[in-house]
Amino acid sequence: MGEKDDAPKSDARTRRRLTGELKRRFRDANNQIALLSHHVSAQVELRDVDLDCLDFLAQHGPASPSALARRAGVHPATMTGVIDRLEKGGWIQRERAADDRRAVVISVRRETIGEVFQHYDGMNSQLDAVCDAYSPAELELISGFLQRTADAGRRAAAEFSEAD
Repeated sequence: MGEKDDAPKSDARTRRRLTGELKRRFRDANNQIALLSHHVSAQVELRDVDLDCLDFLAQHGPASPSALARRAGVHPATMTGVIDRLEKGGWIQRERAADDRRAVVISVRRETIGEVFQHYDGMNSQLDAVCDAYSPAELELISGFLQRTADAGRRAAAEFSEAD
């Protein structure tokens, strides 16, 4: 047995080590983002789950209460309270669905959402500085990795929904 025979084992060990390190760093980033969101929700006097739902609406557009509950992983009965609080605070509006007057669609009130997003200005500036250190090709690679990671998270979360 020579060095060539040891190369696959070494490559596998290196890959496991790097994958483990990547997972740890991703968890750390996730924890820091959750902490930041917790601070932001306190600043705008929202519960963490309310801020999450508001962000889903801001990112993905209007949704029915049940679709928002599925996306946020919140029980429909809990979603009623979230929507009530967000509406009372002036963050969202309920409107009748155009295609079904019995259905309700929830959307962000654009005139108030800026108050929330201004609290992320510091993080956005920090991310701009981080991204400046990478080439466009590297940013595309990182963006693809994050998209695939988010997709993996959605699939893993869906497994919980299927088990219920």
